[in-house]
This record gives sequence, structure tokens and C-alpha cells, in this order.
Amino acid sequence: MQLGNSDARYGAVPQAIHWLTVTFIAVAWPLGWFMDDFSKSARPFVLLAHMTLGQLVIALLVIRLIWRFADPPPPPEKTRFGRMHEVAAKLSHYALYVLLLAVPFAGIVVQLKRGSTLPIFGLWNFASPWPADRATARSVLRAHEYLANALVLLAGVHAAAALMHHWFFRDRTLVRMLPGTK
Repeated sequence: MQLGNSDARYGAVPQAIHWLTVTFIAVAWPLGWFMDDFSKSARPFVLLAHMTLGQLVIALLVIRLIWRFADPPPPPEKTRFGRMHEVAAKLSHYALYVLLLAVPFAGIVVQLKRGSTLPIFGLWNFASPWPADRATARSVLRAHEYLANALVLLAGVHAAAALMHHWFFRDRTLVRMLPGTK
């Protein structure tokens, strides 16, 4: 098992970071979206899980960016679309990175502007440095929701593009990010 990237595929570390991020988003988004559908007694636990997953996404993003600079990804697969395709892929990846940071960051601001403590990975509590401001918290919560929906939508486009590469273009774009494939 290769830990780092090669010219042909992503290594085990970037693959693990990628798929853990996918899993955390796939769990955190519905927890946030359906938060009000949980019983009042369950909501504090659901919120804690939601916030912890968001913080883990930030941690994974930091690790991903450090790894990306230390061990650059394999070059993009060549397609009939040429440079235009590479630029679109690069821009969408940058947008995903921005959203992976902006969504949890906005959630953190919501929690702190509510005047609540922020549980750090569910282990420590960080007291809000700001006075409670419910109106601002509601506004930032709306932005958090819009950004989260944009993240899920863009991630869906990203997944659809990978599947198109696999089934229609018949290249290795998808396979090189899948664990256990040669």
C-alpha cells in the first residue's frame, strides 16, 4: 500500500482524508438539516455531533492542504476537453476547499454569537468572546445553511463528474481515488 501519491494515483493518506471528509459531510449535513425534527431531549446530542463533525472537517482540510503541498497530487487525466477541463476541475476543487472551511467556520460563529460555549471536538469548551446577539446568530445561521447546501451541491457535481469520467470518458480519474484499486 502506497501512502503517498504517485504519477498514476492518489496514495492511501489522501484517499483516507478524501473519504473521511465525504463521510463527515454526509452525516453532518442531514443532522443539521433535520435538527428540528429531533426531540428536544436529543437535540443537544445531535448538535454536538454536528459541530464535532464540522470541526473534524476543518482538521482534515488543514491536513489535506499540508499533504497537498508536501506531496502534490497526480497530474489530471488527459481528456478531449484539454486545458478548459483542467481549469474547471481546479476551480471546482478550490471552491470545495473554500466551502469546507466556510461552512464549519460559519457554524462556529453561530454558536458563539448565540452566547453559547463551543465544544471543541466534544472534549473542551471554548467560551464565546462576544456578547450574545441572536439576530446576528440567525443571519449567520442562514448563511451557514446556504453555504452547506452549496457544498453538498458542488460535492454532488464533483461526484457526478468522477462518474462521468469513469463511465463515459473511460479514464482513471475515479479509480485513482478509490482504495484497493490498481
